[in-house]
This record gives sequence, structure tokens and C-alpha cells, in this order.
Amino acid sequence: MNSGPKKGTGRNPRPPKVKNKAPAEIQITAEQILREAHDRRLEPTHSIPRQKISDLEELSEFRQRKRKDFEDNIRKNRLNVGNWIKYAAWEESQMELQRSRSVYERALDVEARNPAIWLRYIEMEMKNRNVNHARNILDRATSLLPRVDQFWYKYTYMEELVGDVPKARNVFERWMKWEPDETAWQAYIKMELRYHEEERAHALYERFVSIHPESKNWIKWAKFEEEHNNMDKCREIYSEALEYLGEEKLEQKILVAFAKFEIKMKEFERARIIYKYGLERLPKSQSQSLYNQYTNFEKQYGDREGIEDVVLGKRRVQYEHDIESNPKNYDVWFDYARLEESSGDPTRTREVYERAIAQVPPANEKRYWRRYIYLWINYALYEELETEDTNRAREIYTQCLKLIPHKTFTFAKIWLLAAQFEIRQLNVQGARKLLGQSIGMCPKNKLFKGYIDLEMQLRDFDRCRTLYSKYLEYDPTSCSAWIKFAELEKLLGEVDRCRAIFELGIGQPVLDMPELLWKAYIDFEISEDEYEKTRNLYVRLLERTEHVKVFISFAQFELSIPYEEGSQEGVDRARKIFVDAYDSLKTKELKDERVLLLEAWKDFEENNGTEDTQKVVQDKMPKVVRKRRKAADSTEDNVIWEEYFDYIFPDDQVQSRNLKFLAQAQAWRQKQEE
Repeated sequence: MNSGPKKGTGRNPRPPKVKNKAPAEIQITAEQILREAHDRRLEPTHSIPRQKISDLEELSEFRQRKRKDFEDNIRKNRLNVGNWIKYAAWEESQMELQRSRSVYERALDVEARNPAIWLRYIEMEMKNRNVNHARNILDRATSLLPRVDQFWYKYTYMEELVGDVPKARNVFERWMKWEPDETAWQAYIKMELRYHEEERAHALYERFVSIHPESKNWIKWAKFEEEHNNMDKCREIYSEALEYLGEEKLEQKILVAFAKFEIKMKEFERARIIYKYGLERLPKSQSQSLYNQYTNFEKQYGDREGIEDVVLGKRRVQYEHDIESNPKNYDVWFDYARLEESSGDPTRTREVYERAIAQVPPANEKRYWRRYIYLWINYALYEELETEDTNRAREIYTQCLKLIPHKTFTFAKIWLLAAQFEIRQLNVQGARKLLGQSIGMCPKNKLFKGYIDLEMQLRDFDRCRTLYSKYLEYDPTSCSAWIKFAELEKLLGEVDRCRAIFELGIGQPVLDMPELLWKAYIDFEISEDEYEKTRNLYVRLLERTEHVKVFISFAQFELSIPYEEGSQEGVDRARKIFVDAYDSLKTKELKDERVLLLEAWKDFEENNGTEDTQKVVQDKMPKVVRKRRKAADSTEDNVIWEEYFDYIFPDDQVQSRNLKFLAQAQAWRQKQEE
């Protein structure tokens, strides 16, 4: 037997399924619903009928019925404070104050720490002018809940309202023992001022700032003393505030207030000191208002020097902020040091430079050190040129050279600057020692060149020869070193030594720029009028490279030799070089080079040749044609064509026709043999 509920009885938790989902015959629109709602709002609503009480018996029954309802509500939910308050308020409306007190007391037994009950209870007694009852309740409330400020405010207000100021003061004193917030102290002070008790107000402010020593409270106290014309006390308060707050809790608003007070007292120097004191100790993010006030102050009361100090101070703050965010930003350090140099304070400048050079790059890679090393250089130059402290400058160079990891990389500039510094101090041996040490530890081309230039200025040529020898042992591929060494020997008149150096140089298997060395050797022989040796040099050079410029230079050299008047030997030699060069380039199929050669040859024949020789060159001039070819970046799927200019030489066409004729003749011969 099924013991469950019968069908159709009980509550179905799931809504029934709608079987017929077809639309209804009569459709209701949203507009119709809104219209009906609008019409129905004018219909009279159901109102509870008002009951009229005609005699005391009905009143008694009504009260009994209402009390029963309230008691039932309270019995259902004792913790609902609203029921208690409504009950007590109703009893009060019936002028049953004793019953209302009883209800409030019962409510307090249930919820003794609910401020709403206490406040309604107090307001009831005060409304009905039961001062002693209200005083007793307030005593109980403030004893039980001393942190609820409303009780204290009502208590003091009531005592002051009834004119009992000493009792109000006693209430405030009881309250102050709990160290309430600022508004409570301000209320106490205002009460004393209302009754002209300035001395008590002074004492209260002193107690107030001892408990709440924030900047705004010190300012309130100082302004209070200022309003009462106690200027010495006001200055004493500001000074005591700065001493108490210290650098950790210092705020710009108290400094601004102190400075404005001193300005009002015409103590401009005191105000300037206060502004500077704050700007030196507060970070930029917390001193913007202070700086703006200082700027306005200097514009109004300062001189040009003071305004410049303000500008410097602002830029210092900006630089400090940038350095704090990124201490390895050397550009900021450069600007900061330049600023301090312009201010003319060596102590501050040295401090900035010392802080800057302490920011050593994080890795031993030269790219990180390139900017950093200039901090040392600028520091040393500042000490030498501005402060004229040579010992300090020498120490800076020494410390910098110790810091650089020379085994990994070095900076030739710092070695050379240190040596030049020693030269300016007339310490030649010290400079040589530094440069010798640099070459021994970390040889570089720039160091060799700088050392050699120094010895050249000192006219110590034996040392220069020794240094060039060391230089070429270190880097035999340096053509500039070979050329400079040879120029030194030529300067000294040692022609054979100069020629021997050139021969050693061109005999090196690897050179960085051999064309410069060959050109310098050829120019040397030409300057010595050794034309045969120069010709031999050109021949040797052409054995190594058949560059078109070498041929042209060789021909120009032959043409420049001073032969006897009327002799054509130079022209013939030059023409022969052009012919040999053309044949060589033609064999190698170098079209662009042939064009350059023909242009030079054509100029030569126009100046030195005849019509026949000019016609020979003109007949060799190529024809420029435009052609197409596949681009280098073309693919099988995407073929890209590009246009280019090509040269067609007449003699190449004759040769191709001859080759074609020979090929046809060979084919005919094979056919005859078959």
C-alpha cells in the first residue's frame, strides 16, 4: 500500500509542465497592461478604520490590547530592538513614563550594549525634562560604553544646557581620560572659549597635542595662540613641533604654516631657513607644495641669488628622484654634476661625483662602461682645472686605472689623459711610466699612437723608433704604422731606412689596407725622383693585382716623368700601358673596369694623341643596352624580373662572329667526312 500523499494533495516542488503551448485566443499586450495599471492607481485603497474612544473603560481596553500585542511581539523575538523601542515610545505617548522606563530597563537587560536603546532612553528623559533621570542614565551609559561619543556629547550638551558648566567640565574631563579623537578635544576647547576661559583652553591644547601629535593639531594650536596675539608662544609651538616630529614624521604643511607665520612677522630670513630645512629633508613626492611656496616667497622677498638657489633646489630634487629610480643612469649623473659645478660649491660637487663613480657597471662588458668612464674623466678634469687640486686629480686617475679590468678590456683614453696630466705637471718620467705600463698590460693601437706622438713632441726620436718597432711587433698588419714609421725616417733624412721599412711593409702576408702602403711607397720614390724604382714598384704591384686604377695611375705616372723636350717616350709608354691594361681586362671579361679604363684612355688621347689614336679608342667604346634578368630574390613560384644596363663592345662582337664562322666551318667539314 502506498503510504505517500494522494495525488493532488500536498505541495509539488516542481511546477507543472505546460502541455498546451498554443497561443491563447485573446492576446494581452504590454501597452494594455500598462494602461490598466495606470487606471487602477486612481481607485480608492483599503484603509484601516479609525477607532474612537469615548470613555476611560474603552481607553483601558485599548491600552491593554496594545500592550498585549507588544508583549506578544517581544515574546516572539526578544532580540529585536525595534519592538522594544516601539513599545517604550508608545508608553511614552500615553504619558506612562514609568511604564516606558520599565520597558527600556527590560530592553537593557536583553541588549545592554546597544547604543540605540540607550539613546532613545536618554532622549525620552531629556524630552520630558527629567534631568536627574537623564543624568543617571548617561552615567550608566558612559560607564558601560565609554567609546561611544554620542553619549558624551549628549551628556555635556545637557549639562551646558541646564547651565551647570562645572559639571559639563567634569564630564569632559572624564571623557578626556579615554583619549578620544580630535573632535572631542575641539568640543571641549570650544566650550571653554564660549565662557572666556582662555587659560584653560591653552592648557587643553597642550594636553591635546601630547595625545594627538599630528602636524594639523600643532598647526591648530599655533593658530590659536596667534589669534590671541601670543606670537612668542606661537613660534615656540612651531619649533617644538619640528623637534618632536623629527625627519621621519615631518610634513610639508607644518613647514609652510611656520614659514607663513614668520613672513607675517617680517622675519624673512627665518622663513627662508625654514623652507630650505624642509626641502633638504623631505623627498620630492612630499614637498611639491613646500617648493611652490618657497618659489613664490623668493619671487616676492628674495634677490637674484635666492631665486637661483630655488631653481637649483628644484633641479636637485628632480635629479635625486631620477637617481633613486635608476642609479645606473649615468646621463642623470652628468647633468647633476654639471649643475653642482655651475653652483660653485666644491663640496657638493665632489659629493655628487663620489656618489656617481660608486655606481660601478654590473658586468665586465665594455659597452656598459663607455658612459661610466667619463664620470672619472670629468671628475679629474674638474679637480685639475676648477679646484686646481693636482694631487686629488692624480689620485682620481690612479683609482680609475685600478678599477678598470684591463685583462678583459681597457680604455686608451684614460691612459692618455693621465699621461697628458703628468706632462702638464712637468712630470715626463711619470707620463712615460704610465704609457709604458699601459702598453705592457693592454697594448692597443691608440696607446702606441699616443705614446709615439708624445715622444715626437719631446723630440726623442730613438724612443719613437723603439715604439714603432714594438708597435709593428704587436700589429704587423697596420699599414698606417708602417707609413708613419717610414715618414719618421724620411723626416730624419734616413732614405735607405725609409725604403727598407716600406719593403718590409709590402712584404707582409696580411695587411689591413695594402693600397695605402703601396701608394705611400710609390709617392716616396716619386718624391726622391727615383723613376725607375717607381716603375718597378708599379710592375710589382700589377703582378699582385691588376686593378684598373693601378693601370690608370701607372699611365699617369709615365706621362708625368720629365723627359727631354719634344720627346714622346712618356706618351708612348703610357699608351702601351693602356693597351696592355685593356687586353688584360678584356681577357678577364671585366666590362665595368674596361669602361673606366676607356674613359681615362680617351681623356689621355684627347690631350696627347692624334686623330688616328683617338679614333682607335673611340672604336673601342661600348654600346649601352637595357636588358632583363631574374632578380636575386625571385623563386620558382614567384619570378621577379629586373632591368639592368649592359655594355656591348665592338671587338667582342667581331670575336663572337669569328667564333660562329669557325663553328659553322667545323660542322660542314664533319658533314663532308660522313
